[in-house]
Amino acid sequence: MSFRQPRAASVLIAATALCATTATTARAAQDAEQRPPRIVSHWAHAWNGADPQALGDLFTTGGTYTDEGVGVVFHGRREIAGWKARADALIDNVHVTVRTVRRHGHRITVEAIYAGRLKGAPKSFAVPMTTVLDLGGHHCLIASDEDRYSLATVLAQSGLPADWTPPPVA
Repeated sequence: MSFRQPRAASVLIAATALCATTATTARAAQDAEQRPPRIVSHWAHAWNGADPQALGDLFTTGGTYTDEGVGVVFHGRREIAGWKARADALIDNVHVTVRTVRRHGHRITVEAIYAGRLKGAPKSFAVPMTTVLDLGGHHCLIASDEDRYSLATVLAQSGLPADWTPPPVA
């Protein structure tokens, strides 16, 4: 009987180690899935930063940026960086806060909060935004960015009339 106990104990220890390893591997895979892809982190950092070119550099050379709230489309890194510069000039503390990220192949959907304070507005805004990123450049660069949010909600939260238009930027 004492001969079988060590063998049974060995089997139990091996089974426990296998379960622990499997659980650790599953946990690491789950953590990796919960972390946003690197391009999403770079995208949010660029929007939250002060260097417009940092946003433009995340795009392929022929990349497009569509702001569906305002109804504009920009092509190429220079125009996209120019749009970020204009946003910085018109919106104090413009930033995005990523809430959830879903990836399906080359397409990433980002649910975020888009926030800031329009210059001259009595109040700040913070509205839900959905961004769809299509990747190119071996999934390292953005080929297309479509930002979807409600301009009417931005203006209402800001305390501005629905027909408000931004002042010209020098």
